Amino acid sequence: MLSVGMFVGLWEVSGQLGAGTLASVLPPPSKFLRGVIESDFKIGLGSQAASVWESVLATFLRVFAGMTVAFVAAILTGALLSLSRVATWSLSPLLHLLAPIAPIAWIPTAIVVFGISNLTAIFIVFMGVYFILTLATLAEIRRVPPEFSIVAGNLGATPLQRWIFVVLPAVLPGVFALLRSNFLAAWMAVLVAEMVGLRDGLGAIIMMGRNLFNNELILFGMLVIGVSGFAVDKVLGLIAKRMLWWRI
Repeated sequence: MLSVGMFVGLWEVSGQLGAGTLASVLPPPSKFLRGVIESDFKIGLGSQAASVWESVLATFLRVFAGMTVAFVAAILTGALLSLSRVATWSLSPLLHLLAPIAPIAWIPTAIVVFGISNLTAIFIVFMGVYFILTLATLAEIRRVPPEFSIVAGNLGATPLQRWIFVVLPAVLPGVFALLRSNFLAAWMAVLVAEMVGLRDGLGAIIMMGRNLFNNELILFGMLVIGVSGFAVDKVLGLIAKRMLWWRI
């Protein structure tokens, strides 16, 4: 809090004392926050205006929807590949082929398939984290000591039961930790997706500011993006602490 307060204070003083050009490019927080408050926290023009809270909620829903689907799909893909040699031989090359493709590169395809909609943003988030999580799941599965499965098998567990009650609890903490670390990639992916024409979302705020040549709106959007991203990261850490309590 102290470091953030000192940074904001220095920014405010520099903006108030800076020359006209500097103040127009980097207006102090008091200036662009006043403009947003005077507009009743509405961003946009006329009937297309959306409140800041609607934009934050829309971005959160898109990110969490895409990350949740990617997390579940990665776990299921890892289970399939670990239980079936045929699936491993047929799907592993595709995973390694598609994993290096940046999620932004999927935007034109997503627009053609889904149009400019929430599904486009969710799909971009999904593509941004699914392959990384799947490869991480496979790596975590390989780290599980084979003695665990041997003991479970000796106790009468079927292969599916060994995966559900032995392998899955062992890999979940590591995969979720990687999900949290890749949240920033998903966050940036959804912001880019929102810039292609969606009326709400934090990315749309930045695009609106650019279209209107409004640096105050751009800086406000950057501030909200930073604060929101920080909050989500802390929420993910709390989820890991409460729900994955058995992790080492």
